[in-house]
Amino acid sequence: MSSVSERKDQASRRPARKKASPPRLDRAQVAETGLRLLNETGLEGLSLRRIAKELDVQAPALYWHFDSKQALLDEMATLMTREMRHLEYRVAQDADWDEWFAESLRVLRRALLRYRDGAKVFSGTRMTTTEHGAGQELYLRMMTQAGFTVNAAARAFFTAFSYTIGFVIEEQAVQPLPGERTEGYDPAERTERMAAFPLAAQISADLFTDYDARFDEGLRAVIEGLRATVLREPPS
Repeated sequence: MSSVSERKDQASRRPARKKASPPRLDRAQVAETGLRLLNETGLEGLSLRRIAKELDVQAPALYWHFDSKQALLDEMATLMTREMRHLEYRVAQDADWDEWFAESLRVLRRALLRYRDGAKVFSGTRMTTTEHGAGQELYLRMMTQAGFTVNAAARAFFTAFSYTIGFVIEEQAVQPLPGERTEGYDPAERTERMAAFPLAAQISADLFTDYDARFDEGLRAVIEGLRATVLREPPS
């Protein structure tokens, strides 16, 4: 039987076991983790440090991929755009341009509502790939066939896109996620609080409920405005 000192000597001569290397990170993995955490933290609480903790790595490891939070948001918005391809379009294949136009904005809204502060994440971001160009090409082809100039079609979408982003930012201020309601936006409480201003009190429900119907109502107004102005714009 070997002595304690012999066993210690044998152990010291054994090659040390190598520690397992951490999994190699890529941009998509970091951005996907950011999207997953967004519903928990919201935009203000999301940081590269928080994502690093979730991935069990040191924060500097993420700076190889993203040198700022804005760069991360650009990648997250790109992933959100990619996800939109898998959302259902509830419109007939032979529908007119205005029906397809409206449905594309409804799909954008549904995509933004999947994440807490989704509209804020998407607003002002820059796509990190050109893959969204295929969708733009189809849209522009449809709109030019309907009578728009290509430049008018671009401005038409920008107008409706801006309406959608702004609408969802306001919607998510009241309802950050389905089933949630931010304190202070109860219509009945507002009606009572604004009792000294009877007309203002009367519109509480119009402001803070039934967002699906209100979005479509505003979208119809945008489309009719585009039909009356941009569509009739003569080619330059």
